Amino acid sequence: MAEAAVKAAKVKAQKPPKQKGLRIPYERRKAIYGYGFLTVWILGTLYFFISPLVVSLWYSFNETAVTMGKMQTTFIGIQNYIRAFTEDTQYTEALLTVLKDTLWKTPIIIIFSIFISVILNQKFKGRTFARAVFFLPVIIATGPVITIINGDMDTSGYAGGSDAFSTMFETDMAGALLRFLGVYNINDSLTELITIVTSDIFNLVWNSGIQIIIFLAALQNIPFSAKEAAQIEGATSWEFFWKITLPYISPMIVANLIYTIVDSFIDPNNAVMEIVLQQASGWYHGFSAAMAWAYFLIVILALCIVLPIINKFVYYEV
Repeated sequence: MAEAAVKAAKVKAQKPPKQKGLRIPYERRKAIYGYGFLTVWILGTLYFFISPLVVSLWYSFNETAVTMGKMQTTFIGIQNYIRAFTEDTQYTEALLTVLKDTLWKTPIIIIFSIFISVILNQKFKGRTFARAVFFLPVIIATGPVITIINGDMDTSGYAGGSDAFSTMFETDMAGALLRFLGVYNINDSLTELITIVTSDIFNLVWNSGIQIIIFLAALQNIPFSAKEAAQIEGATSWEFFWKITLPYISPMIVANLIYTIVDSFIDPNNAVMEIVLQQASGWYHGFSAAMAWAYFLIVILALCIVLPIINKFVYYEV
């Protein structure tokens, strides 16, 4: 009996354990986990983004009226779009203003971001603090803080409470500098351009936080071998910037260009967005939606014009 029990135990030990349930490969399980995490995002995107987007597009072709418990729509085709460009003169003027502002602000922000990121990439005391200062606008660029800084309201919620703070950066620096240099009676349009740029320097710096971070990450990814090769060849810092640094970060210039243009267009404080939000708050949802969609198409058109031109000067490492 003892020998039979020992043999039975050996046979049982040699048999592989039975697998319970379905055998799912490891790669398939990873894919299932990934889809599980994405499910919440997909559902949220469909419900909170795609659905309102489709409704907004439908409203743009309708005349809307708020009735008891629902939104009443009357299909009128493209009349809202025609009205936006033919009857509402403020909308077309605002479009031209935003396009002009974006045209001169975008290159200044890109150049300033490259300049600051190159400085922050150097080794010096207090570098971490300096990086944190330039990252600060990314954290508080939205919400009540930026509203207070802009002078729209004070801490108690009433307008005008922080005018002194917001006007700190609106001094006539251009005029003071020209007077200091002894330059008078120059071209009026040139003086006006310099004054606009210098008086709005705070907002330009404030809108450069993300761009600086992206450029800083790109600078840190420049291979050390490229730096060694440049030093061996006796390249100066100026030559190193134009021959090594700028080509390596040029793909990020495209990314920052897209971000800056889009960020400028969707700024709630620009003239077009103010008109769109004003129409929406007045319950003219169809007219407001038509303005917003026309504005969206203009943004896409601007990107389609700018990107092919910039891409010709971009260096992509193979």
